[in-house]
Amino acid sequence: MLKTSIGVGGAASGRRDDWDEKVRFAVEAERLGVDVVWSAEAWGQDAVAPLAYLAAVTSRIKLGTNIMQVTPRTPSLTAMTALTMASISKGRFLLGLGVSGPQVVEGLHGVPFQPAFTRLREHVEIVRLAFAGEPLEYHGQVYDQPRAGGEGKRLRLAQPANPDIPIYLGTLSPKSLEYTGAVADGWCGTALVPEAAEALFAPMRVGAERAGRRFEDLDIVAGARLGVGDDVERYFEDERRKLLNSLGAMGSARTNFYNRAYQRAGYADEAREVQRLWKAGRRDDALALVPDELVHQVSFLGTPDMVRERLRAYRDAGVTTLRFEAIGRTVDEQLEHLARGVDLVKELNRAEVSGAGR
Repeated sequence: MLKTSIGVGGAASGRRDDWDEKVRFAVEAERLGVDVVWSAEAWGQDAVAPLAYLAAVTSRIKLGTNIMQVTPRTPSLTAMTALTMASISKGRFLLGLGVSGPQVVEGLHGVPFQPAFTRLREHVEIVRLAFAGEPLEYHGQVYDQPRAGGEGKRLRLAQPANPDIPIYLGTLSPKSLEYTGAVADGWCGTALVPEAAEALFAPMRVGAERAGRRFEDLDIVAGARLGVGDDVERYFEDERRKLLNSLGAMGSARTNFYNRAYQRAGYADEAREVQRLWKAGRRDDALALVPDELVHQVSFLGTPDMVRERLRAYRDAGVTTLRFEAIGRTVDEQLEHLARGVDLVKELNRAEVSGAGR
């Protein structure tokens, strides 16, 4: 059965005082039956504070970070925050972690991006120690605690153990995807093309099998912009510009995880050329090269029949939680699109239960 989710936060968050609108959107989303609200962080609002507020004004919807950056936090602080959030939300917290990218890590936080994978792996291992109530002694390549030669002592967190807090990972490289399959409870997905999902899922399957787990037991979270209506041409033009940003701007010329993911999904030539034109300042030429087919594949935009078809594609690819980014200039417009999308998902779920969902 498909679950639904929404997001708050992200790179542009905090540019204007619209928090009351975001709260109303989240509260209404819960009323509509949405299962999860995710909070993202890049160089805007942090991922945790918004969820702490939402925990107080909601009662059922789960609250997840998608993603909380591991680089600017110690693993112990991540664990303290997650345990606190799980407590104040009465068990509704989902911990989503990721490494971000070199432009943010080195530009915003002023620390080396590499070794990104090792940092993520060690971070998760220490967080799991804390969740289990174990002493936080760990001697790795990135983290060394207690610090050798210092005055520190081996400590355990004073908060009660809670090993049931789910850990989701936002990963895209093959190595980190394999690790996700081996250890995570879920995947915070981006750059997913349902028709080429195995480009991202195959490494997770390998990791799961090697760890004696089932890939099917992971909660696969992925989604796109949602707009249900007849203004298809405008919807698609806006989506094309969003894709242009992912292909060209989300990373440096050497490191763009989104661009590489779309390359592995079958758009290698187009992705490289769009990025080249973007970096050369030829934005209009780059925009013209964003494939129409890709615009359609990675969105929930168009008439009800068009959106219904894409929802089925995501479900059939293996996605278990859809993440909706409802379009609209106002909260009311966004809620209208969200309500239509949620209704379509409920319709698909009912059909699946009755045996008519395919």
